[in-house]
Amino acid sequence: MAAVALAEERPDRMEEACGVFAVYATGQPVANLTYFGLYALQHRGQESAGIAVFNGAKIRLHKDMGLVSQVFDQDVLERMPGDLAIGHNRYSTTGSSRVCNAQPVVLMTRLGPFGLAHNGNLVNANELREALDHLAGEFTSTTDSELIAFALQEAVDGGLGWSAAIRQAAGRCRGAFSLAIGTPEGLFALRDGYGVRPLVFGHMGDKHQGQWVLSSETCGLDIIGASYDGDVGPGELIHFRAGEPVPERVRWIVEPAKLCVFEMIYFARPDSRFFGESLYSYRHRIGEMLARESAVEADIVIGVPDSGIPAAIGFSKGSGIPFADGLIKNRYVGRTFIQPTQAMREAGIRVKLNPLPDVLSGKRVIVIDDSIVRGTTSRKLVMALRDAGATEVHMRISSPPVTHPCFYGIDTDNQEQLIAARLTLDEIIVHLGVDSLAYLSQEGMLEAAHDHSSHFCTACFDGNYPIPMDDAIRSSKLMLEPSGLAATKP
Repeated sequence: MAAVALAEERPDRMEEACGVFAVYATGQPVANLTYFGLYALQHRGQESAGIAVFNGAKIRLHKDMGLVSQVFDQDVLERMPGDLAIGHNRYSTTGSSRVCNAQPVVLMTRLGPFGLAHNGNLVNANELREALDHLAGEFTSTTDSELIAFALQEAVDGGLGWSAAIRQAAGRCRGAFSLAIGTPEGLFALRDGYGVRPLVFGHMGDKHQGQWVLSSETCGLDIIGASYDGDVGPGELIHFRAGEPVPERVRWIVEPAKLCVFEMIYFARPDSRFFGESLYSYRHRIGEMLARESAVEADIVIGVPDSGIPAAIGFSKGSGIPFADGLIKNRYVGRTFIQPTQAMREAGIRVKLNPLPDVLSGKRVIVIDDSIVRGTTSRKLVMALRDAGATEVHMRISSPPVTHPCFYGIDTDNQEQLIAARLTLDEIIVHLGVDSLAYLSQEGMLEAAHDHSSHFCTACFDGNYPIPMDDAIRSSKLMLEPSGLAATKP
């Protein structure tokens, strides 16, 4: 029963990807800058945080469970001097939520130490682990990220230089991986051939100074005043050297670009820029598209904070129905490991969202959210809106129905736990207790991306997985865990 209760408390949307950040800047407080970069990327993962800093041939690593502000303070950062820092926020997709699985991963080679931070998920992790079985005694985690690092260590110790070794290690990996790798020879950035997870780069100060920054999203550049230079391309390896104004760029593999479309819909911050514009603009457009596709008579439009707000404003514009703030979010709540008791749940404890009765009472309400995954928290939300006096609740979702799990770095359940894969639309309406429900069409979702409509992975909606995988890896996100380890507390 405890496991079931805990599962029901999980969010009703696709859960986070990880955040990667790095700074290479001689004479700058790189640990502090990386702290702020991770702070901007906190939405991508709240389980653990870590920073590795290079100071000459030495590397210092600090990582722990919790939010960035909980893991680091000024005393810790001051003990991490250097010129190159790699940072990571984690949300687990392979390997359980334990401190040994926190990143960056740091290993030693014949050429010195390196640190690696990974966003994504390998679909051949079991195969790679078998190939590295001779190193199994050195494994300290149950993550695919550590496997990538050991593959790189093996390539370097086998005689290759850093660039060639990274390409060789990447060639052994299949799946989604955006990597920041710090070495004694500089900073490397790498994306898988499909570019499933984002990774951008920019510079601080005068570009000729060669002070480089890597980030999962442009909001990480913005927070430290860095300029955006471009994206690390799908299948591209970039080598940044201190003081050099032009990095070395190598396209090591070419595949059709397939960025995760949920980066556009929900994961990335609305102030991050993709394809030359903020995601706020895209989310506003899909709200307008949703209004055209699924009009309904109502008094007000509200959004589920925060990700549903831009689409709700777009829906309001497209429908002519006024937008209102009907739900208030506790903005000081991150991911909590303290679960409410059953009595608290029955009493209606609302940790993150609270409705406003004076806005909702007597109103026909359209509520906009970015997705429905399991249907549990959406059902509770509808009940709360009715308790606040809403006479009708019409739910509109700014993405298509999620019918397939993701294997490329997003934590989704097995297919039988996805409500849209199990129930018809009418059955979901009854389950949620809404007066009507409509999803954005896949065509509308892609049309709103304009000229970039063919650049996305949409597997969670249509089952068209761009990266092939073995059936065996579809069973569990904890595929690398020893028996019973997943139940161990961090």
